[in-house]
Amino acid sequence: MSSRVRKSRNPHRRLWVLLIVLVSIFCVIFFAARGRFQVPVTSRAVLLVLSPFQQAVSWAGDQVSGLTRNIWDIVTVYEQNKMLRNEVGQLRVQNLEASEALAENERLRALIGYKQTMTQFDLVAARVIGRESATWSRMIVINRGRKDGVDADMAVVTEKGLVGHVVEAGWNTSKVQLILDPRSSVGTIVQRAESRVAGIVQGDLDNPMMPQMVNIPKNADVVEGDVIVTSGFGGIYPKGIVVGLVSSLQNDSGGLLKVGLLEPAVDFQKLEDVMVITVSREAPPEPIRPPVQTPGTETDPAAQAAEAKAAAADEGGQP
Repeated sequence: MSSRVRKSRNPHRRLWVLLIVLVSIFCVIFFAARGRFQVPVTSRAVLLVLSPFQQAVSWAGDQVSGLTRNIWDIVTVYEQNKMLRNEVGQLRVQNLEASEALAENERLRALIGYKQTMTQFDLVAARVIGRESATWSRMIVINRGRKDGVDADMAVVTEKGLVGHVVEAGWNTSKVQLILDPRSSVGTIVQRAESRVAGIVQGDLDNPMMPQMVNIPKNADVVEGDVIVTSGFGGIYPKGIVVGLVSSLQNDSGGLLKVGLLEPAVDFQKLEDVMVITVSREAPPEPIRPPVQTPGTETDPAAQAAEAKAAAADEGGQP
């Protein structure tokens, strides 16, 4: 039944399709030849009849042209957007590289300024290339070794203060023990002229980022805010290198001594570049000399020697 209905409808559909094709061909031929001759008055009726078809064709052409322009604009915008995103990515990378280079330049400039100031030291610049995971706040690795003149027991500093000392020197790398390590021991002294109290700075297990100054007498003149520098005792750390500031003071467990908690001069969380002191030409301490004494007193060695000599002569002259 359905096949018969389809067959009965097919002739009408074919007829309409043929009519549309013929009208289209006529329109194309008519509009193509329109400008070549003048249309007689009698053909105005034909123009009136074909006007809707002309408008439809013009509208369809405009739509196709507009769609083509839109598609082309979309493609162009997409390509431009892609290029701009690539340029933005490249500019971001360049900006990051420039910022990193600027920060490194500032750090190296500070190190160079310190090197020019501390003429009594021979300094080798080094970069921190690693930290031991088990002792992150106690040990670092630098990219300088024996081939650069670095050896064990050499002090390591920055322009701000003391970092630690080399405990193991390889050919081109070295391990540095930080002053935050509880195994570290730094002879120090209060920089204030009225105090000059000596003590030892070592790391604290309970507070890994803040070392402590121990062996301070209970009545010693040490107050919060005092600057602590190396004393030069021990042979590893030269005298006068800043270690940190006294943050707080408390009595030790025995009650006979005080312990000072220090805020390090160096920010160990941001430690990237350091310098190794390979040679120190600081002047040795002056020898201890007895004070000048008045001749003829008992504490004058020359007077004592003369008196002893005179007494011996008197004894020898007696019968």
